[in-house]
Amino acid sequence: MAVLAYLGPEGTFTHQAALDVAAPGDELVALRTAPDVVRAVEEGRAAAGVVAFENSLQGPVTENLDEILAGRRVLLAGERVLAISFALFRAPGDDAPLAGVASHTFGLLQCSRFVTEHELATRETTSTAAACRELLDAPRPGWGALAPRIAGEQLGLVLAADAVENTERAETRFVVLRPTCPPPSGRDRTAFVFQPRSDEPGSLVRLLQEFSVRGINLTAIKSRPAKLSLGEYVFFIECEGHIADAVVRDAVLGLLRFDGEVRFLGSYAEDPERPPRPGSQVAADGRVTAYETMLGRIADGGP
Repeated sequence: MAVLAYLGPEGTFTHQAALDVAAPGDELVALRTAPDVVRAVEEGRAAAGVVAFENSLQGPVTENLDEILAGRRVLLAGERVLAISFALFRAPGDDAPLAGVASHTFGLLQCSRFVTEHELATRETTSTAAACRELLDAPRPGWGALAPRIAGEQLGLVLAADAVENTERAETRFVVLRPTCPPPSGRDRTAFVFQPRSDEPGSLVRLLQEFSVRGINLTAIKSRPAKLSLGEYVFFIECEGHIADAVVRDAVLGLLRFDGEVRFLGSYAEDPERPPRPGSQVAADGRVTAYETMLGRIADGGP
């Protein structure tokens, strides 16, 4: 039996993602913060961890992305994409006119149209499940919670309205963190973080050309503060393919020639429920030994 840690509490969308990726017999353990999840995997107290990574409406979950970028002994090893829908819950017996709603920051943002149309006050909570729990533990007449249906239903709250999100097509991508990565599947992504040591005109363009000239599609590039001094940034880069693929491996060797630090963040199979993107040109070559060799090279900071 393996421990699968996730950013809790129970009833959140992250809990649902963890249930989806858990293997039979896994023990799911809810932790309070994303750093707690990363540390549990780093220290071997959990075989894997699940955190939210990206939302189709608000973009990356920056606090979780930063924690992954800072973690030195965890790798991106899987993903799960969930359609996100919010319901409005009320406390049993609360018949007062609706005056306000509580939810996680992302919940309030994704239901902003409903909030505005009904002229509601808002209050942020640590999670959508925590907003539901407050309706029972610290009830406020006239207040409701915006949360996934599983969160309110498991607490016995009253469903007041369903599907109150701004758009029906909202999705959130959750990532699975492990100490090692799975072998190629034929439909993979690989992620890196690059921290330049010098700021030179055209350096980012030359960096991206290592992927472009090899026909590798970039699926994401994001800059985040290096947290060293003002104006210093690191770049999160995600591309199609596995580190074991020859073309991806060659691109990484090209990156290692730049004046900066390149760190491998993981290779993993895309969510099988996700429709394939047209134009994907990278197929896995199955060379797991090459993948393991590249891991060692990147860990050592050079080819």
